[in-house]
Amino acid sequence: MKKDPKTAINGFYKKNKRMPSYSEIMRLLGYRSKNSSFRLVKKLVRQNFLSQDGSGRLSPGKTALPIKILGMVQAGFPSPAEEELVDTVSLDEYLVENKNATFMLKVVGDSMVDAGIIEGDLVLADRSAAPKSGDIVIAEVDSEWTMKYLRKTGPKLWLQAANKKYPPIHPKEELKIAAVVKAVVRKY
Repeated sequence: MKKDPKTAINGFYKKNKRMPSYSEIMRLLGYRSKNSSFRLVKKLVRQNFLSQDGSGRLSPGKTALPIKILGMVQAGFPSPAEEELVDTVSLDEYLVENKNATFMLKVVGDSMVDAGIIEGDLVLADRSAAPKSGDIVIAEVDSEWTMKYLRKTGPKLWLQAANKKYPPIHPKEELKIAAVVKAVVRKY
């Protein structure tokens, strides 16, 4: 019996936390040549199931791992709810604006707790986003890396924690903004 390529590739991705190589696709699907893998990948890229960067590296596409949206839930007073399929969405599509400029970091420390970011969370940061005062940024300040609110007083930029235990950070020498935090992912 022939394996469904999408199911097989998704299974590999979930198990290995990475996309398979062309050789692995060949073995996974029982192909006899890499050429078959190349043709399949081209087809899956056209369908937005896979995406491919300039060096040929594969990543999940917009339609690879969709999750059902079943409606809305009241976060205020309880109300009756009915489950109905509203839509499907890929978390990549929902959270990532520029895939090539986006990376993820694991949070260590408690300096951003009042912004709802706690130790163990993952943050998605976008290198291509233009930072502005009030954004949460990934920054290098005086040769050390941190995540804080970007603030501006006159022409001077500085960083502020979202926890009163931490003082503001005014750079002594240099402040470089590497990326703007776009999303927080927390697993319960």
